[in-house]
Amino acid sequence: MRDELTPLLERAAVADVLILGSPFYFHTETGEMRSFMERLLFPYLAYTPERTSLFPRNIQTAFIYTMNAPEEEMPVVHQDSSVAASRGIMAHIFGSCEALLSSETYQFDDYSKYVTTRWDPEVKARRRREVFPEDCRRAYELGIRLAEAAG
Repeated sequence: MRDELTPLLERAAVADVLILGSPFYFHTETGEMRSFMERLLFPYLAYTPERTSLFPRNIQTAFIYTMNAPEEEMPVVHQDSSVAASRGIMAHIFGSCEALLSSETYQFDDYSKYVTTRWDPEVKARRRREVFPEDCRRAYELGIRLAEAAG
């Protein structure tokens, strides 16, 4: 298939590092990210007993996820399984995959417009000011570390 996504997939094929980012909606990556992953991964999938990859080399890969829920809730709603599954297929195709999670993110600019009695908007805003910058720093450092490892 050749379309507007083809040039991006071609660039990904020659990259030394590939980092994908997505919010978690309904316990997994967005539908757009899943569709992108299918286009990215299927060309390199071999249906062999050895579970080989057709990608010609190993590269560093990672996911960066944002999510509204606290990280400790992930196992309760099986989000940890979703992260493990996505990491697993990326590692299978490309040789490795890490995941960085930014949890309890500030989801709305104005919480009064939504039914969100589960969360305190002030706590969310404080976390956005105090924790989210640290998550961004960790994401930046992840990128540097993977780029340095790729040489």
